[in-house]
Amino acid sequence: MVGQKLAADMPFDGIICIGGEDWWYHNRGHFDFQIMRRLAEDWPVLFVNSLAVRMPSLKEKSQFAARIGRKLKSLARGIVRVENNFWVFSPVSVPGPTGQKLSSWALAPQIKMAAARAGIKRPLLWVHCPAGAALISEIPHAALVLQRTDRFEAFPEADPEIVGAQIKTLKASADLVVYCNAGLMAQESGEVRRQLLITHGVDLDTFISAGSNKTPGPADVAVLKRPRVGFIGGIDAHTFGPELFLGTASRLKDVEFALIGGCSLPDGWCPLPNVKLLGRKPYELVASYMAAMDVLIMPWNDSEWIKACNPIKLKEYLAVGRPVVTTDFPALGRYRDLVRVANNPNDFAKAIRAALDERYDAAPARARVASEGWDAKASYLAEALVDLVYELGQGKSGAPNRKLSAA
Repeated sequence: MVGQKLAADMPFDGIICIGGEDWWYHNRGHFDFQIMRRLAEDWPVLFVNSLAVRMPSLKEKSQFAARIGRKLKSLARGIVRVENNFWVFSPVSVPGPTGQKLSSWALAPQIKMAAARAGIKRPLLWVHCPAGAALISEIPHAALVLQRTDRFEAFPEADPEIVGAQIKTLKASADLVVYCNAGLMAQESGEVRRQLLITHGVDLDTFISAGSNKTPGPADVAVLKRPRVGFIGGIDAHTFGPELFLGTASRLKDVEFALIGGCSLPDGWCPLPNVKLLGRKPYELVASYMAAMDVLIMPWNDSEWIKACNPIKLKEYLAVGRPVVTTDFPALGRYRDLVRVANNPNDFAKAIRAALDERYDAAPARARVASEGWDAKASYLAEALVDLVYELGQGKSGAPNRKLSAA
């Protein structure tokens, strides 16, 4: 991307990324996963799996054991060199106020040791998870970048007071804040030093290829009768609209609905016989599940999280080449003419029926996302990081004369 010679001449020799997800069990389509894997072509990258936001509640019953089990398995892996110069580390961390107090003497040393193993001595510190705010003063860094691609303070499971304070600290300290949503970026333009907009990308080859191949799809969806309507993603209260979905599916009894993804809604939330919850799937299979559908849907709610998001699956849906029905949301923007938009069960069901009845041409949608690949996004960001460190006055003589615009 920026070239090995230029990368070697940087004031930083690697990137420590305090991620917002866990590499070992979250969907690997997320922004920080995709970007960091590609930045590892130029610099060593240590991806620190998501720090604890809160302790799961025993009231969550089945979810409690699953979450604790996942985290223990992740911790057991320690530090792993996944590919090339991309390393993944699962530190021991404690959520809440206690966790913040422990971070200064327990968390930062763990991360420093892992970074040293990855060959990183002078890091650029990249923070996505708000709990990373406690590390700013504990990990020396050439520059601090905040990834503001999610409105974490709107996450229902987080303590808004604690998370709000963490985000405020990060915004005040960051040398650069990276956004994927233009609306959120505009709202915070006066609160940060520098801003950069990079919308979510898509693995073009994978999703276009899956949509073009005439295969029956994975076994658990291939057995479902047609027509099939699918949602692929997290089924969570802060994003997914269960009332909208149930009202829609109950109006289309001849349609099989497949929900692919982890679900944090209460047990028994969906009693409909034409709805199959197929669970979380590996990222490598996501495209094949999308391709096995006749229509793909995004039944979002109207939460603050959704208002500030830029859904990855929109571009994945368009690349795989199936009709899309969605609720309205701000980031729909220039893709609005390629999808059907409906905001209540009756209209949503009608839009699905219309999509099933009409012949669909995938070419316009694929053409629209042709320039939205993750490789191009990562290359653009790599150059921006070079701009940043030189603008901060840490570059060597003869460095490129490039500037990053202030917010």
